[in-house]
Amino acid sequence: MLFTGSMSLLWLSYYGVSLVVLIAVYFALSFLPRLPRLVITWCVAGAMWMPARFSLPLVEENEFYTGWAPAAFVSAVGFLEHNASALRGALLWLVFGIALGAAVGVALWWWRRPVERTPAKRPPEDRRPPGGEGRVSNERRAPAAKRRPGEPRRREPVIN
Repeated sequence: MLFTGSMSLLWLSYYGVSLVVLIAVYFALSFLPRLPRLVITWCVAGAMWMPARFSLPLVEENEFYTGWAPAAFVSAVGFLEHNASALRGALLWLVFGIALGAAVGVALWWWRRPVERTPAKRPPEDRRPPGGEGRVSNERRAPAAKRRPGEPRRREPVIN
């Protein structure tokens, strides 16, 4: 059963805690640009989530317990026990997980990158004048001498 100390509960809790770690890594690297932040975060995810096979000797002769564990843990235990065969296999899976994570990070960056668009050609009347004033209406541009004789001069509203 899932709730009575099973391996499923162990893996589920491991992946839950690793998601918290992964989010913390992503936000801790917020000073980096988006591409290196995604690549490093997904490399860490690949290192945490890549499983590797292991075997442990039991008390009886020629009996072993075999199972699956995260490759980083299997390689760490293999290193501490000076077990070259376990270390070699786990390190290969660990490097593969890191490379796979880096590929996912680059793919996410590529998928969500800002698209650089060429500026659209605007009609000449929409272009800004070289002085940088922006668009100016024809009424404000026309001097007082070019106004019609009966047209009153525009006045700004005043609050008394």
